[in-house]
Parts: sequence; C-alpha cells; structure tokens
Amino acid sequence: MAGQNCGVTTALLGVLLLGAVRLPRGAEASEIALPHGSGITVFIKPGTPPLPVKPCYIISSKRYKTSLTIKPGEKEVFSFSCHNPENHFVVEIQKNIDCMSGPCPFGEVQLQPSTSALPTLNRTFIWDVKAHKSIGLELQFAIPRLRQIGPGESCPDGVTHSISGRIDATAVKIGTFCSNGTVSRIKMQEGVKMALHLPWFHNRNVSGFSIANRSSIKRLCIIESVFEGEGSATLMSANYPDGFPEDELMTWQFVIPAHLRASVSFLHFNVSNCEKKEERVEYYIPGSTTNPEVFRLQDKQPGNMAGNFNLSLQGCDQDAQNPGILRLQFQVLVQHPQNESNKIYLVDLSNEQAMSLTIEPRPIKLSRKFVPGCFVCLESRTCSTNLTLTSGSKHKISFLCDNLTRLWMNAEKTISCTDHRYCHRRSHSLQVPGDILQLPVQLHDFSWKLLVPKDRLSLALVPTQKLQQHTQEKACNTSFSYLVASAVPGQDFYFGFFCPGGSIEQIQVKQNISVTLRTFAPSFRQEATRQGLTVSFIPFFKEEGVFTVTPDTKNKVYLRSPNWDRGLPSLTSVSWNISVPSNQVACLTFLKERTGVVCQTGRAFMIIQEQRSKVEEIFSLEDEVLPKPSFHHHSFWVNISNCSPVSGKQLDLFFWVLLTPRTMDLTVIIIVVVGGGALLLFALGLIICFVKKNRKKKKNKGPPVGIYNGNINTQMPMQPKKCQKGRKDSDSHVYAVIDDTMVYGHLLQDSNGSFLQPEVDTYRPFQGPTGDCPPPPPPICSRAPTAKLTTDEPSPGFPAESETKLYTFSHPNNGSTDIPLLDTHEPEEPGE
Repeated sequence: MAGQNCGVTTALLGVLLLGAVRLPRGAEASEIALPHGSGITVFIKPGTPPLPVKPCYIISSKRYKTSLTIKPGEKEVFSFSCHNPENHFVVEIQKNIDCMSGPCPFGEVQLQPSTSALPTLNRTFIWDVKAHKSIGLELQFAIPRLRQIGPGESCPDGVTHSISGRIDATAVKIGTFCSNGTVSRIKMQEGVKMALHLPWFHNRNVSGFSIANRSSIKRLCIIESVFEGEGSATLMSANYPDGFPEDELMTWQFVIPAHLRASVSFLHFNVSNCEKKEERVEYYIPGSTTNPEVFRLQDKQPGNMAGNFNLSLQGCDQDAQNPGILRLQFQVLVQHPQNESNKIYLVDLSNEQAMSLTIEPRPIKLSRKFVPGCFVCLESRTCSTNLTLTSGSKHKISFLCDNLTRLWMNAEKTISCTDHRYCHRRSHSLQVPGDILQLPVQLHDFSWKLLVPKDRLSLALVPTQKLQQHTQEKACNTSFSYLVASAVPGQDFYFGFFCPGGSIEQIQVKQNISVTLRTFAPSFRQEATRQGLTVSFIPFFKEEGVFTVTPDTKNKVYLRSPNWDRGLPSLTSVSWNISVPSNQVACLTFLKERTGVVCQTGRAFMIIQEQRSKVEEIFSLEDEVLPKPSFHHHSFWVNISNCSPVSGKQLDLFFWVLLTPRTMDLTVIIIVVVGGGALLLFALGLIICFVKKNRKKKKNKGPPVGIYNGNINTQMPMQPKKCQKGRKDSDSHVYAVIDDTMVYGHLLQDSNGSFLQPEVDTYRPFQGPTGDCPPPPPPICSRAPTAKLTTDEPSPGFPAESETKLYTFSHPNNGSTDIPLLDTHEPEEPGE
C-alpha cells in the first residue's frame, strides 16, 4: 500500500507548470496542463460580484470566453482581455480523493497546481475525500493552528478554511476557520471536504494540513483545541447558525496545561422540540467522581477546571411537525488561578424576604487583545460571568478573576404593605446586609421598592444622618447617595439624589417609591456606617412630597423641586417645612427671577406661610417675578402647586436658606434708650410741678375736716390688670398720674347719685388655628392677587377693637361738666 501511495503522490507532482517567462498581468499567457488520473479539475469562472461596466473575457484558442474548465489530461493556454482579471474571475481547483475504491493518500497535502502556476486570481483549493462509515479521517493542522469564526466574520489575512462532513448523502458544515487559533485536529468519518481560500495577492504555497487514518469515532466529529497558555476560544456546533443534525453527537476535546484553569460559557444557544431523548451537554472532567457530568443548555456551565476535559453536545429525536433548531455557540476561557479562587464566601440570605443579589461584569469596551475572564462560581464548580442569589437560602461562592474591580453587585428588595391596618406606624430599616458588604466586589446599587395600598397609606423616610440634596451648586462628595424616585407604574418622577451631611431630617412621599443606594467609590466600605434609612407607613396625605428641613447655622441649604431636569408633573404639589431656631433668622433666596412655567390649564402657585402667625404670601408662578430675599424669624412653609404646563415650559424651583444669629438693630436700641430717658425726665418734671402746686394749696386752706358720708363708696377703685401685650388700636390702658389730694368717693357718683362701674380690660385667649400642616393651596380656578395676599389675624392677648375705649374718672363740679384726668385724644393705628 505504501508503494501505491508513493506512486499516486509522484503522479500528482508531475503536473505541468506555466512558462517561465511571465508577461504583464492580464496580457500574459497562462498555461495549465493536468496529468491523467490526478483527480484535479480547474475551473476559471466569473467572481460572485456583478461584472463591472467594462467586461473582461478569457482568451483561449483565439476565442473570447466567460469561463474555462480544464480536466485531467488536458492542457490550456489562455490570457485575459483586461489588465485586472482578479476583479472579474476566480479560479477553483477541485481534487477528488476516493478512499472507498482504493487507498487514501495520507500525509501532508500539497497545493497542486502550485500557486505560481496559476493566474493571479483569487484561488480556492478543494479536497473532497470520500470514505466508508467505519473509517475515521483526521485533519491535522500545523502551527499556528486554526480559529473558528462565526457567520459574517472574516479573517484578517483573507485566508480561510471551510470544513464539511457527511451524513449519508447530506453535507454537514463543521465550520469556517482562520489562522492563529487553538484548533489542532478535526476527526470525522464517512468523508470530509476541505476548502482553502487564498486571495490573489497571497503567495502561500503550502496547504498547512495533513490527512491521517483513524478508526471509527462513532459520532459526527471531534474537534481538538490545544491551549499552551492563557487564552480563549469561541466554538460552534455543526451547521451553525442553522440547526444541528437530528440525534447526532459532537465532541470537543480541550488540552489545558495543568497549572491553568478553564471555564465554559454559553454565548448563544437554541433548543429544538424533542420527541425522544433530551438535548444536553456532557462533560468528562478529570478528578470528577460523576463522569460524565450532564447539564442542560440552560444550566450554568462548569468553571475553574484544572487539566484536560471533554465537552459533548447530544441532540434528540425531533418533532417532525415542528422540529425547531438546536444550535450552540460557546467560549472556553483559560487563565491562571487567582487567590480568590480558593476562598469561599458564605452569603446568608436566609432571613431576608423578597430580595435578590446579582454579581455581574461592569460594562467595558471590547478589545481584540486577550482579556482573562471574570467568573463567579457557585460551590466552586458552576461558574459563569454573572450570578444571581435569592433570599431564603445560604450561598457559598468563590471568584475566578484576575481583577475583581471588573465585577460589581446589584441588589433589589421589595417591602410591601397589603393591609393598612396592620402596617400603620410600622417601620423598616433600609440597610445593606453585612454579608453583602463582606464580599470583595464593589456594591453598585441596592434598591428598595416600597409599596403601599393606594390612597390608604403614605411613606416617611428618616435618615440616620440628615441628608443633603445633590445640586450643581453644592454637589455630594460622599462615596454613596440615595436616589428617591416614584415606583408607580407609568410615572416617570424622581425626588432627587441625597447624601449624608445635610439638613433634611425627613422626606414624606404620597405613594409607592424606590430608594436606591448607589456607590461611587470603593471607600464606601469605610463609610458604610453612615448609610441607613428608616421607612415608616404613615396616614395618607395628598401632596406628592413633603421635606422637613432644619438648616445648618454655618452653610446655605440648597433645595430644588423634584424632577428638576424634566419639570414638576402636572397638578402636583410639593412642600418644604423649614424650621428656624428661636435665636436665628432665616434668609430665603430664589436663584432665578422666574420659574419659566407656562400653563395650558389651571394656575401654578407658590405659598410662603409663617407657621406661628399663619400669615401667607401667595404668588402666581406663571405671571409674577419670584420674591426678593426675605427674612423669617420663625419656622415657615414653602409650597408649590403646579398647573398643566405647556410642553417645554415646565415648572422648576431652586432656592436656598441661610440662618444667621438674631440681633437687635443699633438704631432701634438708640431710639429706645433716648425715648426712655425722655419719658423719665418728663415724669420727674410732672411730679415736681404737682408737689409745688399742692404745697401752695395747703398754705391757702384751713385745716381739713373729715365728714363721714355713708352714701359714698370709700373704697379705692381697682386698677385693671396689666395687659400682656399692647392694644392693637390704642394706648388707652396706660394710666396717667392721679393727684393724691383728690377725694375718691364722690368721683364715682354721677349727677343722679348712682355709682359708676369702672371699665376693666380682660384677657381673651387666641382662638385661631394651630398645627404644623402645610398651607392648603388656593383653588385652582381662582387667580392669584397681583402682588401679595396677606392674612392678618389678631394676636393672642389683644382685645377687640370695641374694647379700646379710654379709662376716665369724672368729678361732679357744681353739677356741671366731667373733667377727665387723662387726655381723651384717640390714638392712631400702628403704622399710620
């Protein structure tokens, strides 16, 4: 048999070559002669793209042709009518090798005719080998081996290898390959078809593979992939992306250095509709006591495997009416083991409810260079690029990754209330569990979804440390922040980003929300003690949100309305409850003159209400300029109520509050001191005058004689109690000095002899409304006043206007006119 093989090889090498002298490309004559029995046929035919405007022809035997076929035993001399035939024609060299009727020419496969003997066209060499089912054929590829590519991909150097097998009379595509890969051998039975495509400018003169005889492999094919170091390989099932043959078996053998670890990831797959058996993948893993290990295509695949292993894809008997498609594309990643791969982390979520934790790769830009994989392994064997852990169980995980910063964690937990009677006033802590923080992967997001019965309960968020709202003027500089947003389906509404270290003590929201803790730096682990919110279920209220703010005495507090970049939603209301300490004054400043809102229907208002006096200022946000900076000595409300705005003319409000110590104005102090001194001097002067006058009267009168009169009231009139606050409309409760020489009894008797009852002022307690609820918005249908609407209520302790009469004492002088001792001039209103 060896002699016969040598004879065939020698006959193949006897192919006639082209002439030694070559003319310019296209115009030169080419000569191809094929010996008898070579099994080689040469086809020169038009390329697949359409012909250009100017046609090109093959000139053979003085005839113009569009194609040319040269069979074994024939000789052709030809040329082209154009100077760029590579743009018009391709040459295909087919060699049929029949191993069923005679011996196979095993060994290295030669390019015949050689590339130098062919015209300068894109060339495709095809070897079609036919063999019995009981005979296995092995294609062996020299270094740099082959790399499989998917549909639509191309090789950088333009050199491609297309390999097909055979099942009875049906051809099965094994795959398309480029150079520089890991595929070293492909074993098949029942024949093989190998096509090598070379571009016209490529000078390659060797096939790069050999054919060997093997025993039956009892499956469609076996592909061997050899790794000599770190790297990856992407491989596909036969006929990909079309369906894998029904009830067939295909195997991949991986050769891995002992000091490296391998992991398998399924990139894309589909399963067919099986009538019998079940589609599956089987692993033969060294050291496993359960070989072969069987997995479904939907399962997480093994990882962190040391040494060589096999992977097999097994099809099934498909439904004849609806077979479906079985196909698989997967990746094998080989890399050095990491320190973390030997460390097991216990994540205890057994006490959690409605919670999930996902560990996954960060979004990165793809690179052509080899990048070691990052895998998360469950129980150290089932590894994948992402892993989701659910509540109610304990999980053991490890990592197979060269750089754990390429991974991050995202978690979600739902806290819901279905019965408002049970949930009322109950609270829950929003904190990241310690078992998550102990993992060596950065936490990206932890989101709590808080759900309440509609129109039954609302929510209150109270932070461990007061919060700061993130704004451009004062950005958060912590390693994490909270995003508070609506969780109502179909509502795109958020309250803002908040971080510790501010002045917001509480955030109350109307209905369902999500609170997302988002980290920005690895230092979050050191600042984790600063995170912490408590959510409580509170009675339902109609405002979209209420912020309770106690400003810092050292810094400005910047506040802005929710949905800042998109505008406050239509017909919603938001309030800020701003506390002012007793020894401070708050300065309220708006950063823009106008809000920019234009209403389509309804009106947009802002109310600033003093919580102590209940004095309100109402502004139309559509028509008016926002108020200038104002000072508030007591706690106050800021409330905004939106209309239905025109698209693009949304309502947004941005303001700041600054506290300063309360001080008395120097001018007021001087006026009080000077006024007090003048009153004191005036009182002393009156006393001196009265004393001198009385002394003169005593000198002119005889000694006084006391006469008892039983009809006279000898009791001194009672002085009215001093008012806590001055009267609103007069100063009549302030008494002048009474002459001590007066006789009191008869002053209380009128001309008829009856006694007069003195008017006595009484304290009336304040009967106005009290409380800490935000001011109700004005009716939407009404229009705001042109400037300000001020509601004045009488202060506690001030009598009504009817109680401001003068206190007078009458003295009957010869039965004539009463002489008052006090000035009867009516006082003016304050401020007139």
